[in-house]
Amino acid sequence: MKIATLLAAGAFLVATMPCGFAQEQKWKEVRIVTEGGFPPWNYTKPDGTLAGFEIDLFKVICARMKVKCTLTAQSFDSMIPALNAGKFDAIVNDVSITPRREEVIAFSIPYAAVCYTFATANPDIAKKLGDEDKIISLNDEAATKAAMDPVKALFKDMTIGTLAAGGSVAFVETYFKGVALMRQYKTPEARDIDLVAGRVDVVVGGKDTLGIAAAKPGRETMKTFGPCFQGGVVGKGAGVGLRKQDTDLKAMFDKAIAEAQADGTIKKFALPVFGMDITPLN
Repeated sequence: MKIATLLAAGAFLVATMPCGFAQEQKWKEVRIVTEGGFPPWNYTKPDGTLAGFEIDLFKVICARMKVKCTLTAQSFDSMIPALNAGKFDAIVNDVSITPRREEVIAFSIPYAAVCYTFATANPDIAKKLGDEDKIISLNDEAATKAAMDPVKALFKDMTIGTLAAGGSVAFVETYFKGVALMRQYKTPEARDIDLVAGRVDVVVGGKDTLGIAAAKPGRETMKTFGPCFQGGVVGKGAGVGLRKQDTDLKAMFDKAIAEAQADGTIKKFALPVFGMDITPLN
């Protein structure tokens, strides 16, 4: 994807210094990178501007931090190297806070909960697990084994679709290696088209985004099913990706996100988009 700095959507201009931050605030401008192609979290409109849940939420976050935020769209797989190289200051792209990523970058506190589940276009597969609507913590080994054993038995020798460079890859590698074949996709659209066409048996992803994908025209056969898994390799939730040395910027994001959690701002933006509250329980 070509890098496109989207000036119309990128300048969230504020003028005064907040009383909650130091008088001599270092950060006046924060360069945020997002994908611009991961609806409904973020996407690019026909006029070239960015929109989506994260775009709307971070207008408020940046205003609370009293900084000017500029947004740039770039492919996901190059974001972390670009961040550490100093090209951007923050990543906002539904990036799960996982132990593997924490080795190379820092994160703000989470601004969204992440829960992985499954979707299929084959009703015979879905009915064997059902839509349990049950959340399992991957940090609980006994609960994970009890929930995962029937999933593994069902998925044996199937093909599972995931997003390349996303957390779903680590999830499948951890729990389904040697059980099922994994096929990686660069975009959710390509993944879901192959699911409906029968080229993959199931896909793994966030319950919020899979539910929205299944509601699109032409996706009538696509259904979410099975338990939803949090924690562990799935991560603590979606956070702002930051360079490890930028501890002052992390403190600013943490404060503004905590305020947005406490006063219901995250819930207000999430409900119309996802049909559910994705505010993390910190």
